[in-house]
Amino acid sequence: MSETTLVVGPAGLWDAEALGAVAAATFALACPPGTTPEDVEGFLAAMLSAERFGEYLGDPDRIVLRAAEDGEIVGYAMLHVGTPEDPAIARAVELDAPAELSKMYVLPGRHGSGVADALMRAALEHAAAAGADGIWLGVNQHNERAQRFYARSGFERCGTKTFRVGAQLHDDYVMRLRF
Repeated sequence: MSETTLVVGPAGLWDAEALGAVAAATFALACPPGTTPEDVEGFLAAMLSAERFGEYLGDPDRIVLRAAEDGEIVGYAMLHVGTPEDPAIARAVELDAPAELSKMYVLPGRHGSGVADALMRAALEHAAAAGADGIWLGVNQHNERAQRFYARSGFERCGTKTFRVGAQLHDDYVMRLRF
């Protein structure tokens, strides 16, 4: 039996299609029950397509990290460096130089394998290297597994926000980790 090698690092433009495929396989898993397939598909097309990943990869305020096992992308994380646009979130986060962990997904077959931990370590390192004094994220209030993971990684709840998926508004917790 051969061992796989996990490599986590910055994604490149050549990864956009594979990142879009991972997003398509994982996004619905983080949505609360009752999210319609039409709303999920619309969100994927608008925000997580290969074309959008191409845009994200070219944005100097974003850092897209990929986790690959034997060359196959099995997860990704995206950081957005800068103050939140929503003043209420900025107040809740209470960081002078924040970075947002805007996306972090791992293929279902890789849950519990250490991929998420490796992505989180890399995200924290890249946020700190970009000059952030902490990192924040939004997580659906029904996604208890993700909340436990973030808490185990050192995040604490500091507020709430809404997140639109198609026609539906979802309630998220805002969580923060200070460096």
